[in-house]
Amino acid sequence: MNETIILDDTDRRILRQFQAAPDLGTADLAGRAGVTPATCWRRLERMQACGVILAQEAVIDWAALGYAVEVSLRVTLDKTQPRAFDEFLAHAREIPEVLELQTFIGRVDVRLSLIARDMRHYQQLYRDRILVLPHIADIEALMHIARVKSDEALPV
Repeated sequence: MNETIILDDTDRRILRQFQAAPDLGTADLAGRAGVTPATCWRRLERMQACGVILAQEAVIDWAALGYAVEVSLRVTLDKTQPRAFDEFLAHAREIPEVLELQTFIGRVDVRLSLIARDMRHYQQLYRDRILVLPHIADIEALMHIARVKSDEALPV
């Protein structure tokens, strides 16, 4: 359900605490937000039902699993082909190392974020999986050096 919801101060307090520690139980979350557990539970349920809270996710440190290289690929597609976007995105989704796909309006059509174990693995992925994607007119690779900020918490 995608209805607009008006958040009051209590909702915002609960969301701030929930964003900071999504793994807390309702009672602990309620204590931090200064509300009763029943109020906290009802408010969370309502925000989930209205689509404010979409999911709780595990954040995995890919480097700890041996993935040392992260690359952003900016792709311009051959837009003379009627299904260029759909076909490119369908094939790109099938590559397990592609973590994120974003589409844009402008010179760059798509950005892929992908990970690799090392440069040899990246070169193999690039040659065997990326360059064979359909409808690529131009591609630019940007090697990630450091993640300066990565935060999806909203200032509520």
